[in-house]
Amino acid sequence: MIYCVEDDENIRELVVYSLQTSGLEALGCRDGAELDQALAKTLPKLILLDIMLPDEDGISILKRLRKSSATSTLPIILMTAKGAEYDKVLGLNLGADDYIAKPFGIMELIARVKALLRRASLNEDLDQLTCGGISLSKSRYSVSADGQEINLTLKEFELLKLLMSHRGQVFSREVLLDQIWGYNFGGETRTVDVHIASLRSKLGQAGEMIETVRGVGYRLEA
Repeated sequence: MIYCVEDDENIRELVVYSLQTSGLEALGCRDGAELDQALAKTLPKLILLDIMLPDEDGISILKRLRKSSATSTLPIILMTAKGAEYDKVLGLNLGADDYIAKPFGIMELIARVKALLRRASLNEDLDQLTCGGISLSKSRYSVSADGQEINLTLKEFELLKLLMSHRGQVFSREVLLDQIWGYNFGGETRTVDVHIASLRSKLGQAGEMIETVRGVGYRLEA
């Protein structure tokens, strides 16, 4: 799904229609309020955001989107007035991924949208780790297990990320201490056991994938 935030009805309908005929799902929003309503229902793959909007301008909306954890990495293309260099620079500095100046050609717009979607897909593949029912996002520091969001401490998160990044590999307690806590001391290996136990408990049934290798350490297997 792609959201097009544009107050000019003719432009908005043309963009939405063109995206749909190119095989992309699209929805038009007149302003920031309509965008917020749409976001509350479904997160899109990309947002086309006009800068000159009534009530709340596109730059203000961009700032809000980048401050929210749910939309902080969402691909955004700004639609700017031709020659508005300050708006372009400001938008890019605030986290916009690209911009296109009005009046623009529909073919160019679609090409930019598809290019950004491809880049976002590659980044998402690198960012996301999955194993069984566990999904982990490195950039958002978020974890879900069997569809439920899980709240982890930083050390629990880093521990799970390491195990998921090397599925099947057995890590000794000493190696985990060195990798996650930055030190290696045999008398402190109980720290690892406590964190593994907490991690398993928070992950519920999915936590059973963290296996104990007797006499060695831990590994994660689907």
